[in-house]
Amino acid sequence: MSDSATPPAPLATGPRGMRLLAFLREPEDARFPDAPVGYALVAVRHAGRLLMVHVRSRGCWELPGGGIEEGERPREAAARELREESGQLVDAAALRFVGFSRTALGPEQRVLYGALFSGELSEVLPFAPNEEISAIHWRTGTEPLPYGQVQTVDEYMVELCGDASQPGTAPG
Repeated sequence: MSDSATPPAPLATGPRGMRLLAFLREPEDARFPDAPVGYALVAVRHAGRLLMVHVRSRGCWELPGGGIEEGERPREAAARELREESGQLVDAAALRFVGFSRTALGPEQRVLYGALFSGELSEVLPFAPNEEISAIHWRTGTEPLPYGQVQTVDEYMVELCGDASQPGTAPG
């Protein structure tokens, strides 16, 4: 017997308290009544390897991504964040929209939606560490990364990128 007042368990939890509450296969222009679409992530690959960035402030390996600026579409934010964080270039139009993550962030568990995109790079450009990102790593699977924690919520979402061809469906 389940208690209807108990919220469902998160799909995934992260090392810094992030919780993935749901993953929604809604149209890219969808908006939600309970919270804004506040960030974009991009799962980008080259030669079968996935790009992860090491975020200095969190000491964590994550997908490239971040906040959506005023007047910016999530797709544009994903391409911009990829460039700013890793030096890699992708045409925003070439990104494939996967869906929306509904996440609870920080100690206050503030709910936000994030737009997830995937893409493929034809070439890898040099990376220079910056104030936000200390390193990048091209991951071949779920092997351990060189140091630090891995954002397990992002790892979960990467798995969803393989089945983005069926809009309107939720992962099983």
